[in-house]
Amino acid sequence: MPELRSDTSGVKFPPPLVFVLGFAAGYALQRLVPVTVVPTAGTGLWPGLGWGLVVLGVALMGSAVVAFRRAGTTPNPTKPTTAFVTQGPYRFTRNPMYVGWVFIYVGADLLTRALWPLVLLPAVLFLMRRRVIALEEAYLERKFTDDYRAYRARVRRWL
Repeated sequence: MPELRSDTSGVKFPPPLVFVLGFAAGYALQRLVPVTVVPTAGTGLWPGLGWGLVVLGVALMGSAVVAFRRAGTTPNPTKPTTAFVTQGPYRFTRNPMYVGWVFIYVGADLLTRALWPLVLLPAVLFLMRRRVIALEEAYLERKFTDDYRAYRARVRRWL
């Protein structure tokens, strides 16, 4: 008898953990081998840009959560999805929460002026793509079939 699939994406951990651990590993490397990303001259620009990205990321994630709540479903990928959300920021990107995390990650990097978290960002994005997004997309395609395929064809994964 074939094994029954549960009605979830199969993601086994909270996706923000990938961003947090990636940044923490980069920051630990920064403490061992300090290399700054931005110059100290003209430092007034960098904190403002860093905070702006953090605020933008939080706002993007917040609007995505609001879209999920309005649709009556959970943003938690370890729980069943009860609705297919295409409103709010999902009109422009299939992954606004993860785009928001990238903004926060880069913003925090500018605030700390650290090179190593930025160096690790491609690895973070690779892990997100393989261990989270691929599972979520496969789940949504199984659950919402042609509707999801049409959505995927018209809306980009990132921006």
